[in-house]
Amino acid sequence: MENEKLKKMNKQLTIALVAHDNRKADMVDWAVYNADMLSKHKLVCTGTTGGLIEAALKEKGVEVDITCMNSGPLGGDAEIAALVVRKQVNLAVFLIDDLNAQPHEADIQMLLRQCRIHNVPIACNRYSADLMITSSLWDNDEYEPTEPMYVQYHR
Repeated sequence: MENEKLKKMNKQLTIALVAHDNRKADMVDWAVYNADMLSKHKLVCTGTTGGLIEAALKEKGVEVDITCMNSGPLGGDAEIAALVVRKQVNLAVFLIDDLNAQPHEADIQMLLRQCRIHNVPIACNRYSADLMITSSLWDNDEYEPTEPMYVQYHR
């Protein structure tokens, strides 16, 4: 994505990347496609996904700042959720295998919920990830995300 917006992005983001086993090939392909842009940011990944992304980008000659947590079933989703709660993640990309049951479904739902509660954009497919990562709002100093309101609506 040799997009002008990407070249001009000044803000360094921390981007969480998570992918289930049957979505890892898609995540690696997405990361390679966006390698130049991702190299300008900090990546935090679940273990296996992070290792695959790091190897693919290294093979392409792209250096990345990547931190690998545990694999998802061993608590990696929960570790990333904790980073979200501490406001240490700006964007999450979570390619979920919606066609197969996951043994750590509670952790998956916890990560998704924490992103929603703490107003962290989370993309669950490549198209939404591309839209979010290329948004000009990242560098717009006048834009302030509105905090979620958890109140009953009254007319």
